[in-house]
Amino acid sequence: MARQVVLLRGINVGPRNRIAMPELRAALEEAGFEDVQTYLASGNVVLTSRARPESVARRVEQLIGERFGLQIPVVARTQAELAGVVGRNPLREVAIDPKRYQVSFLSAEPTAEVVRGLESAAGPGERVVAIGREAYAWHPNGIGRSPLWAALAGKGLGVTATARNWATVEALLALARD
Repeated sequence: MARQVVLLRGINVGPRNRIAMPELRAALEEAGFEDVQTYLASGNVVLTSRARPESVARRVEQLIGERFGLQIPVVARTQAELAGVVGRNPLREVAIDPKRYQVSFLSAEPTAEVVRGLESAAGPGERVVAIGREAYAWHPNGIGRSPLWAALAGKGLGVTATARNWATVEALLALARD
């Protein structure tokens, strides 16, 4: 059994795609996941499962569709994989504000062409580094008008992606370790 972090894309950030965390926890527990915990109300779940992260993500997507009638993309990582994401931290020297430092978790490794597109989308002072199935992005002026953020949040990546700021990434790792 492995602790896993399950990341739902785009829930509870506006008027659409609303899911109450107690209901989500109950649905996941009923589906057989163990030690289910949520963090904040924006689609962060830590749970225990024997299944591989890809299978967990597919099962959670299916469950959300059946139970809540929503089509929500999901990405999952084991606690060890998330520890690797934190340990790599390629922008630690420049990303000094954890709220402006984002990690996009991808369902698959992006193509070299996609990575070049992200690099060229970076605005003044912004940085992006793609390593495996994660893209680390520093937005010193915030994400509000960032063309890099627009590229990371859009559908042009060719893979499912969901982002969390660095403070959330570290909090999820701590929760997964408990």
